[in-house]
Amino acid sequence: MRRIAIINQKGGVGKTTTAVNLGAGLCLLGEKMLLIDMDPQAHLTYSVGVKAHELTKTLYHVLKRDASISDTIIERPIDVYLPFVKHSKISSSFHILPSSLDLSGADLEFGGIAGREFLLKEMLDGISDFDYVFIDCPPSLGLLTLNALTAVDEVYIPLQTEFLALQGISKLLETIEIVRKRLNHNIKLTGIIGTRFDARKRLNREVVDRIKEYFGDRFFRTLIRENISLAEAPGFGKTIYEYKPDSYGSRDYFALSKDVSKRNKKTL
Repeated sequence: MRRIAIINQKGGVGKTTTAVNLGAGLCLLGEKMLLIDMDPQAHLTYSVGVKAHELTKTLYHVLKRDASISDTIIERPIDVYLPFVKHSKISSSFHILPSSLDLSGADLEFGGIAGREFLLKEMLDGISDFDYVFIDCPPSLGLLTLNALTAVDEVYIPLQTEFLALQGISKLLETIEIVRKRLNHNIKLTGIIGTRFDARKRLNREVVDRIKEYFGDRFFRTLIRENISLAEAPGFGKTIYEYKPDSYGSRDYFALSKDVSKRNKKTL
């Protein structure tokens, strides 16, 4: 079971969009998929059509040990027609562990608990039913993100193909290194995902060249092109494959899903 944190403390880079559509894409390729919404804003939860404010059991209750993970996970069916693949009609399902606003006080509520960095890891150690677990991290480096980094073996960073997006990544890399030294010796950065790419812009192309130069083969060859459908889909509670199956966003994330399924782990 590959455990992967999808993280970037900078907002607007496509972190939740990547978690949802890469996860759904792997599901459509036949992988058993669990998406964990670690963000108190519950954007991933709402993005797949689950109303977080109506739930009685969420990740918050699991971390508090007030609910079991098996009773909290929600199965989300997906039935799509993809005109660009050979077997275009695909029916499957993925699973989500939903979030809620209750998690917003996690730093204070769980801060005094011994082993507070391992709450999520202990929970995940009890399951083995999935091929992949994606954790959609909050846009901050607090206790919830620390829990995610302690629980996973791999990290994917969605990175907008603009120069300003490169500025904050050094702090994130430092955090990953600290976690590896002190809490989780197995964690590795195995994927950089270029998002919001526009081939017509020279700046975007130059940034992609710089990212490739620095990260080498950890940078996925599939770029996620700028596509308004990706921004619209969450408002309908749909993945991009359900909302606009023939869009650039659908094609790009499905291609990225194939890349991920073929890739072996790489060391940082």
